[in-house]
Amino acid sequence: MGTRDDIITAATDIMRTKGYASATTKEIARAAGYSEAALYKHFTDKTEIFLNVLQRHLPALGTSLDELSDLVGKRTVAANLGKVAATAIGFYAESFPISASLFSSRALLDAHRERLAELDGGTGPRRPIDLLAGYLREEQRVGRVLPDADPDAAAALLLGACFQQGFLVNFEHGAASDRHSADAATGLVETLLGGLVPAADR
Repeated sequence: MGTRDDIITAATDIMRTKGYASATTKEIARAAGYSEAALYKHFTDKTEIFLNVLQRHLPALGTSLDELSDLVGKRTVAANLGKVAATAIGFYAESFPISASLFSSRALLDAHRERLAELDGGTGPRRPIDLLAGYLREEQRVGRVLPDADPDAAAALLLGACFQQGFLVNFEHGAASDRHSADAATGLVETLLGGLVPAADR
């Protein structure tokens, strides 16, 4: 691994145990075996490191959602949503301990939100819902989602339930197994499909 990868790996470990708010760039650099000055040669600030931790060391929720556009009309809606839901549960379970401390201070959250808008164009945590709703609208267009279904509400319901599962994993167990994520995802998707997909397409 190179310097950048070492820093991201160290940041992942520290943020998982201490949370975003308590992790400092000095501590991250020291754990990675570099000076803080070396860290700032690769990252402008802690928010940029945080985004790299989410993208590279947690379950690939963004990748799963990006791939949905290629799955319109393919496999079944249940299978496509099931994969997303299982990944989302794992992602939220692992990211919750890191990001929860952002909400300990309104000033910290405001500063983080502003910096996040500069780095990712302001999409932030709403992007998964938007991508999933977009996929459901495309499935609706080809007749695999009921015409009177609400894609935005369905996306919010599914990902909101996945977030809740991620919270419960941390509260009750501390880690989500692949089996737990898959079983929980199956139950959530099967319940949601009743008001979303024609019976013949489930």
